[in-house]
Amino acid sequence: MNVCFPGNVPLPQVHGKNKNRVTHFSVGILPTTRRLRHPAALSVINPAFSPSGLDSRTAFTLMLGLSAVFLSYLIHKILQSSEEFLMHKPLRYTLLATSLLCPLGALAQSAGKLPLMPWPQQVEIAQPQGKLVLTPRISLQVEGDNLGDAPARWRQRLELQTGWTLAPGATQQASTITVKIQRQVSAQPLPDSDESYRLSVTPQGVTLNAATRFGALRGMETLLQLVQTDGHNTFLPLVSIHDKPRFAWRGVLLDSARHFLPVSDILRQLDGMAAAKLNVFHWHLTDDQGWRFASARYPKLQQLASDGQFYTREQMQQVVAYAAARGIRVVPEVDLPGHASSIAVAYPELISAPGPYQMEREWGVHAPTLDPGNEQVYQFIDAIVGELTTIFPDPYLHIGGDEVDPSQWQQSKTLQALMREHQLADAHALQAWFNQRLEKILERHQRRMVGWDEIYHPALPRTILIQSWQGPDSLGASAQDGYQGILSTGFYLDQPQSTAYHYRNEVLPQPLGVETQVAAGEQAQSWRFEIPRLKGSAVAGSFTLIKGRQGWRGFIDFDGKTRRALHDIVWRTPQQVSFRLDTWMGDTRPVVTLQGDKLSGYTLLGNVRYPTSGSRLDAAPEGKMPVVPDAKQQANILGGEAALWAENVRAPLLDLKLWPRAFAVAERLWSAQDVTDENNMYRRLAAVDAWSVVSVGLQQHAETAREFTRLANSVEIMPLQTLAEALEPAQYYTRQHLKFRAGNYHQFEPLNRLVDALPPESRAVREMHQQVEALLRDRDNRVAAEALRSRLLRWQQNAAPVKRLIGGNVLMKDLAPVAQDVNALAELGLTLLDRWRQGKPLGKREAEQIQQQLDEAAQVRDELTIAAVYPLETLLRGLTVR
Repeated sequence: MNVCFPGNVPLPQVHGKNKNRVTHFSVGILPTTRRLRHPAALSVINPAFSPSGLDSRTAFTLMLGLSAVFLSYLIHKILQSSEEFLMHKPLRYTLLATSLLCPLGALAQSAGKLPLMPWPQQVEIAQPQGKLVLTPRISLQVEGDNLGDAPARWRQRLELQTGWTLAPGATQQASTITVKIQRQVSAQPLPDSDESYRLSVTPQGVTLNAATRFGALRGMETLLQLVQTDGHNTFLPLVSIHDKPRFAWRGVLLDSARHFLPVSDILRQLDGMAAAKLNVFHWHLTDDQGWRFASARYPKLQQLASDGQFYTREQMQQVVAYAAARGIRVVPEVDLPGHASSIAVAYPELISAPGPYQMEREWGVHAPTLDPGNEQVYQFIDAIVGELTTIFPDPYLHIGGDEVDPSQWQQSKTLQALMREHQLADAHALQAWFNQRLEKILERHQRRMVGWDEIYHPALPRTILIQSWQGPDSLGASAQDGYQGILSTGFYLDQPQSTAYHYRNEVLPQPLGVETQVAAGEQAQSWRFEIPRLKGSAVAGSFTLIKGRQGWRGFIDFDGKTRRALHDIVWRTPQQVSFRLDTWMGDTRPVVTLQGDKLSGYTLLGNVRYPTSGSRLDAAPEGKMPVVPDAKQQANILGGEAALWAENVRAPLLDLKLWPRAFAVAERLWSAQDVTDENNMYRRLAAVDAWSVVSVGLQQHAETAREFTRLANSVEIMPLQTLAEALEPAQYYTRQHLKFRAGNYHQFEPLNRLVDALPPESRAVREMHQQVEALLRDRDNRVAAEALRSRLLRWQQNAAPVKRLIGGNVLMKDLAPVAQDVNALAELGLTLLDRWRQGKPLGKREAEQIQQQLDEAAQVRDELTIAAVYPLETLLRGLTVR
């Protein structure tokens, strides 16, 4: 029987002139359906996800007879066994897209039966082995609205996925796909557009029901992801999907100001966004380093402040139309009143201090700021907003508003007098006064203001929208105060972080989740720490560890921020402890020695070690609790945006920096809050990554291959690919800070080295982590041991070929010691595996010598790290006698 759960997407009904139209196939009641909220739950009923031997019929029979509590436990154990099994499987991966070398269906199968991302709200599998076989005579019909060229695009992409040439029209023998749209709406997407849909695949055909055109577009993407090929057929699995987004605002920011992005590259990213069900393109058009759109009213902006790289009115309209056809809104951003160096070059009379000004080439925060006391400034803004509204129909317009350098305001006698006249206490109050006038201009043009955290001020109306780069506390506070907001902290894709870090980034502010009081019989210790950074002030704070009956727990208080819980607390030795938490800096893992009253060690920010020192405290500080809006206030949080700032991004590497990680961000914004299984996410991401290359046309793998070919001076790039398996770009803002220290933090710094061509995380290293963990759980796991040995042998055999390539290009000269260390680590890893196989643990002295070798190899060189250090370090700890 088919029982609907609360919150299901309602089945759209066809009304009006289309109500009597005949559908080729209708949807019947599905027999014995199984509803899946979690993608990992496929292991319960789908043999592809459950290799542990529990067949689907037995699993379902057991489920019917068990109590809810025991059922939850059973599912947990099944998933656990499934994860462990899959963790042992060696995965083959090279930086060249394997999707270019083998059928897409084969790749999809390796990630599971349903390689969907984002994961739908509800999935039902009627027959786990059931298939709707497809042929080149497949047809697609749309009822209820006109989707423009979307059906033709869908057919073209199916041809790319299958290699077929589809026959025109439908026949009675063809498998028919019918798209039924309940009501017609404007083709221009809006913030409240209904994107819900229901998709049913039966042996008779496919029916996609959607409330509006936008739900139909989302469902058509899901359908393309479902297309698979096995050894017999190209087919669709028999499923029923009920789906709608969790958040209405799911965006991507592209920065055309710092490095110009050609229109063709932007259009390709819009294709990727549509595939990921992302629906807001936030277009950062102006900044200190460039003004990128042609103004008819103020033409010197593009003439003097763009280096000749700007978008014409027609090009911007093309982007808007292209986006709308894919259900994507375009929100332009013009930075006001700061980040205004480009305005200063063209119209210095609008700036708070007299010119002349030159084009700004350095990255960072700069002094030129619009003059809030100059009426010409508001005339300028009114004209610019007027031009933008004729191009961008979206009801929101982003004014930036962040990182305003107050120095010019503080040094201006005129502005100081204005502040006294209006009783403005400081620069923030002056900015709010400026924003009040700016908001009135936007209102006259029927636009709502969007800005970064700094625009938040009680003087502004609650119609504004605040985009938060400062984190959940800032977002939570504004939501509590009745302001709508979106989150970008944790979704900065210009930072090379692991996909898992972004995936764990919950949009809604969360409570602490750990007991901070020390109960009777428990022991606690608190420590003060400091982490010097390469640029800016040190990160400092304190943490507290509590030993209770259930083991260790703890919390951390960064200075100026709210308290956060610690995870994975492990005492490596009686004096050395490590733990983990996610921060604004990335995956944060202190590894510190606590001896007497002294703290020493390092904090791993992503994959970079930052020295850490400190001392013991007499007691834990008071601390501030996280800002957590209540359920009603949470409704003010509309979603989030991935941000790709362009200091280290140039157009030929755009896809590599954005994809496939943006799919994981899209899932966090679309899917249910409790869809959080990281291993399952990575398996589906691998399939969707390949699919996005074949079906969508994204170029993340092609860009890497092209850069490797340039560096190798040859198409023989396998040695570089093999070396790259062990490497990752230095994560957090380490690369930017190193460039700053070297005097290279500017627009003309070449982004042309190996580090620029690397993906943000190494899939090979992540697999090594899984294989080492599997080996530590089961000494006799020959599959995991052989996978590790095979990879390390390849690295060892690569030493001579990669040395020749590195010697042939001056851009790689600094990689010679890195390649030597990778070879040495391969030899070390093979030695450790032999010791593990022989059952011979390491003594303390020998382990310390090996640890020193790993520590030396872990240092940042040429802005990259040997990430393979860390799975080998885990293996070392497993071999060491305590």
